Amino acid sequence: MIIMMVVMIGVFYFFLIRPENKKKKAMNEMRNSLKVGDNITTIGGVVGDIVHVKDDNIVIEVGADKVRIEFTKWAISTNNTAEKAAAKEKEAAIQARKQAKQKKEKKEK
Repeated sequence: MIIMMVVMIGVFYFFLIRPENKKKKAMNEMRNSLKVGDNITTIGGVVGDIVHVKDDNIVIEVGADKVRIEFTKWAISTNNTAEKAAAKEKEAAIQARKQAKQKKEKKEK
């Protein structure tokens, strides 16, 4: 009976608590790495470019009129600039693997 409870707690930890902690850590790292020029999306859906980074706040420019709005870093949901860079790196890695595979196939013929 006690062993079963320990196993259940362990399963609960590895499937629920641990992944949530990883997500929180990744979000904190993303928010701490924000810099001027990054294109971001807030949790409210506002998209803009960062023009100033303070301790716990950022100022972004939005719209054609270049309206400046101040948000806390906590309100940032995604860094679009970093996501685009990661997607380009992933695509480049896929292309490199395809080219290496094609070269290997040509050598075998």
